[in-house]
Amino acid sequence: MAGHSKWANIQHRKGRQDEKRGRVWTRLIREIMVAARQGGGDVAVNPRLRLAIDKAKAANMPADTIKKNIDKATGNLEGVSYEEIRYEGYGIGGAAIIVDCMTDNRVRTVAEVRHAFSKYGGNLGTEGSVAFQFKHCGQLVFGPGTNEDKVMEVALEAGAEDVVTDEDGAIEVLTAPADFEAVKNALEAAGLKPEIAEVTMRAENTIELAGDDAARMQKLLDVIEDLDDVQEVYHNAELAE
Repeated sequence: MAGHSKWANIQHRKGRQDEKRGRVWTRLIREIMVAARQGGGDVAVNPRLRLAIDKAKAANMPADTIKKNIDKATGNLEGVSYEEIRYEGYGIGGAAIIVDCMTDNRVRTVAEVRHAFSKYGGNLGTEGSVAFQFKHCGQLVFGPGTNEDKVMEVALEAGAEDVVTDEDGAIEVLTAPADFEAVKNALEAAGLKPEIAEVTMRAENTIELAGDDAARMQKLLDVIEDLDDVQEVYHNAELAE
């Protein structure tokens, strides 16, 4: 159950995302709308919508804004219809990248994503070209110093698939996507609040990049993440400071 040293890498990624909070509401609204359109507006039977609303509340989005966009998605108000698209490609040093988008204009989105990859040293691939290198799962990350035995006991009892202790002391709890909410609730009820809790695409293996390669990879990721239609970017690069 040992793992890579990735606490710093996770914190780095989280920090980069936090720097871009200016557009976070836009992305959260799209996630709420797609979740509501696909699974309905009742949070009691739509776990994806519950998770999206939790994220929106954590970002201080008003309840009225959340409700309005659920109503738009379920047909109670007129609104834009978004579709989900996933792009896959390679970055610096052959690092794998997955780009999840929500868009009302597929032609615009693919052109922007392709341009970002080609201009900044990457290559846009075909569907399935890198996805096999990732696992779709729930991930709950606890910082170094957390009681490992308690996390393991509670998580496994609640249905987690694995508990991974990284070299630097961080603890990752991994779940099936459908079990994520139950495991998260059990951990929090036991007084164990994760630093990061999300359903994600977790890299099965990582590629270490340093120096100029790390800087170029970070630039490529920044450009992709800044595209208006991009919701999430997943990659398997470990970037040295």
